[in-house]
Amino acid sequence: MATKSLKKLGSDLAKSNKQLEILSGGIFADGELPTFKDKISETSQFPLKAKKLEILQINVGYMCNQVCEHCHVDAGPDRKEIMTQETMQQILDVIKTTGAHTLDLTGGAPEMNPNFRWFVEEASKIGIKDFIVRSNLTIIRANKKYYDLPQFFKKHNIHVISSMPHWTRGKTDKQRGEGVFDMSIKALQELNAVGYGMPGSDLKLDLVYNPSGAFLPGDQMAMEKDFKKALMEDFSIQFHNLFAITNLPIARFLDFLIASENYEDYMYSLVEAYNPAAVANVMCTNTLSVSWDGYLFDCDFNQMLELPVNSKSKHISDYKTELLEGRNIVISQHCYGCTAGAGSSCQGVVA
Repeated sequence: MATKSLKKLGSDLAKSNKQLEILSGGIFADGELPTFKDKISETSQFPLKAKKLEILQINVGYMCNQVCEHCHVDAGPDRKEIMTQETMQQILDVIKTTGAHTLDLTGGAPEMNPNFRWFVEEASKIGIKDFIVRSNLTIIRANKKYYDLPQFFKKHNIHVISSMPHWTRGKTDKQRGEGVFDMSIKALQELNAVGYGMPGSDLKLDLVYNPSGAFLPGDQMAMEKDFKKALMEDFSIQFHNLFAITNLPIARFLDFLIASENYEDYMYSLVEAYNPAAVANVMCTNTLSVSWDGYLFDCDFNQMLELPVNSKSKHISDYKTELLEGRNIVISQHCYGCTAGAGSSCQGVVA
């Protein structure tokens, strides 16, 4: 299991241009597989265009207490990219004017940003309809200073979305590191104890499933039933929804695919599972991703590939709705991951 980020290891795949070179070369360059642009053109869906902004997804930093093998962010304890309070204030100023109904905080482990609590408190005052924090769960048990996070989340009515690759220890720890499963179970029990995930509770607790290998997720509804049954029977844990998210061939998951000689097969699987119905609702059409240093991207995946928005408004300090709405969305072959099967977004299936 990795303990350092690709960036710290000095890997070529820590560089976005190297990842894009792989995603644009080989089987796509020689025409063996159609590019994503060619594929969506077949159904007259090119160019993809941004609609009205509904979700503002904020990456508050790449620092994390885990080094998961599927992580498209290449997050880890050695990553020092952290959003400043100044950038957070610029985001707060923009939120008041956009009409976006969802604020989605991600990382890394967003809770490790030293200004995380200040930002949550200030953003809560604005009156966001759905305020999401994407928590890896283990952070709640990682250090005493985080032990009160369940109460803090409850106080601000935070919608907690947490990674949980499986209901068994073996599969979870294989993907996310030794001891992660036990810490995650403890954290879920603590969230349940303050009211999260309980039937009829407004304190939303959702789980995210990512496949633990070079394969696509199964049926989301069927998996949700299995997860609920197993976690209830074994640990008396309850949650609301399970989101099945396809692993995108970026950063550490791309590294895994290449090292295990599964890259071409995986890309074939994505292309063969392409669903034009999923394109219409793909998350980049109503979401804007803000990086730790305030730059704007169509999605978190494009952020990691350093593919900025196709607009003159490129930074949160220069946010202009009229320049961003209706823009052409920047695409590459990784986009197949969001349009395979029932589709995939940060909120699960889309078709």
